[in-house]
Amino acid sequence: MTQVKQIDDVFTKRLLSVDGKLPNITDLESTCESFSWEVATNELAYLPNDNGINIAYEAIEKQIAAGKGKQVAFRFIHLDGSRNDMSFEELGNQTNRFASALQKLGIGKGEVVFSLAPRIASLYVAALGTLKNRSVFCPLFSAFGPEPIQSRMLKGDARVLVTTAQLFKRKKIDEWRKKIPSLKYILLADAEPELISDTVLDLDELLEQSDSEFEILPTDPEDFALLHFTSGTTGTPKGVMHVHLAVAHHFQTGRYALDLHDGDVFWCTADPGWVTGTSYGIISPLTCGVTSIIDEAEFDASRWYQILNEEQVDVWYTAPTAVRMLMKAGEGPMEFLGNHRPRFIGSVGEPLNPEAINWAVNNWGTPIHDNWWQSETGGIMIANFACMDIKPGTMGKPLPGIEAAIAIRDEFGELNVISKPDTEGDLVIRRGWPSMFRGYLKQNEKYESCFEGDWYITGDLAKRDADGYFWFVGRADDMIKSAGHLIGPFEVESALVEHDAVIEAAVIGKPDPIVGSIIKAFVVLSPQLVQQNDDLSGLVKKIQGHARKRLGAAVAPKEIEIVDDLPHTRSGKILRRLLKAREEGLPEGDISTLEKKNEYGAVGEN
Repeated sequence: MTQVKQIDDVFTKRLLSVDGKLPNITDLESTCESFSWEVATNELAYLPNDNGINIAYEAIEKQIAAGKGKQVAFRFIHLDGSRNDMSFEELGNQTNRFASALQKLGIGKGEVVFSLAPRIASLYVAALGTLKNRSVFCPLFSAFGPEPIQSRMLKGDARVLVTTAQLFKRKKIDEWRKKIPSLKYILLADAEPELISDTVLDLDELLEQSDSEFEILPTDPEDFALLHFTSGTTGTPKGVMHVHLAVAHHFQTGRYALDLHDGDVFWCTADPGWVTGTSYGIISPLTCGVTSIIDEAEFDASRWYQILNEEQVDVWYTAPTAVRMLMKAGEGPMEFLGNHRPRFIGSVGEPLNPEAINWAVNNWGTPIHDNWWQSETGGIMIANFACMDIKPGTMGKPLPGIEAAIAIRDEFGELNVISKPDTEGDLVIRRGWPSMFRGYLKQNEKYESCFEGDWYITGDLAKRDADGYFWFVGRADDMIKSAGHLIGPFEVESALVEHDAVIEAAVIGKPDPIVGSIIKAFVVLSPQLVQQNDDLSGLVKKIQGHARKRLGAAVAPKEIEIVDDLPHTRSGKILRRLLKAREEGLPEGDISTLEKKNEYGAVGEN
């Protein structure tokens, strides 16, 4: 593992980047004071004749009208390393054909089109073509097994499934598709003749036979547009509903939180099967008019460094899991990137440990800018901006137009917003931002329970310091009560990964008859340091001693277990509830979002 310097309290901002571009926000405070969502929404193009707001129109037609038709919208890097470019004009043509095809098949406004595909062009065309048709787009992880695919499609009243011939066979879709009564058509990319029927269609042939001219009909900003399923911490899949107005948030946060500039090359490593891969892998970069890199392959350290260098990526948005995997690979960027460095690196999925930020500073010459949001928020809410001093380990500060606060309940159960710095409580967001979810599909009571008065209760616990930075403490249901202490797992995990031997850590509360729960940690160790230590029990004691010195005996883990890997979702979140269930011998619940890894960290078949 690359050695890092002592963690700094603050990394000083650098307003002028290596490519001479000033951040889109140079003064966060003044930008927040002058910002309004009404003015920001007026920056959208709107449909002709004031016929409303459509996400796909903002993403494609607006850019073509601005003279970017010949510019590359997506550069697809295939498994064999070959490249294929799709310009904004070609994207417009193909998405028009897909929308026309849906109309021809009788699929209309509000009906749900599911995708189950790797990162291939057909997936992106389907997403945007669906939105042009005013249908609802719902992506699924291509690594899902048949059961989670069925359950989500059944709950979502799927009308169309876009997938590949390979996945059609591998997931045995033909054997169970009749269990989804609403499902009318399956559209296959790379179709094989023997699979085609009246309801299983060749997508490429269908597009060729469809009209390349398509007029987007009036679209109300509040029309249902995107459906994302999230298991959350309870393990029960919820369908999170977003509307076309969300595009205003995708556009502004692309510029403000990710600092996207005209002419940038952008790479979001997230799969479109989860919300980041849709909001920031498709919509946001297109609305900002930049070129996006889409890599079909899963994680490989050397390949990623090569892409960053050869594609001259300006802005890179990835996940803490990927950063930790790069650290684990033991390959420093300096030896792979030549003279190129991304101007801005962002991260989301799980809080980013300070150690990872320091690693980036020492290896890249720039920190990673962590940010926070949820499937429910639809877009970035709190961020470390390009113009800000960065305090390693913080979520950052709220976006312009976002009011975030810390709230605690009084003795009567009433929620009260507090201003005292460094007080832990519920992270709450004031209602009204454009990408706020409009419901949980068929779970209205569950949706209403997420709000109290004007506040959305995120389910995350946090604190805000005297400088206005927010610090993640943990999920409310991940908190551990031990001997009267309420302990957040992230603080303990961050201290553990500061030890040179620890690559990644996860902490749970293990039931104890005396203190209620003791802190138990699961750690992934650096292979190099493991090889150098014959006595792993001695190494564990050293890690435990480090944690006690750093955190104190009351908070440091009482037990440490060495594991080869930690369970993650595809979005990079550690599934602490799964570790806890296994530790206590309880049912695991829904694990459909669990990421399967081979020895290289690539995602395998469920």
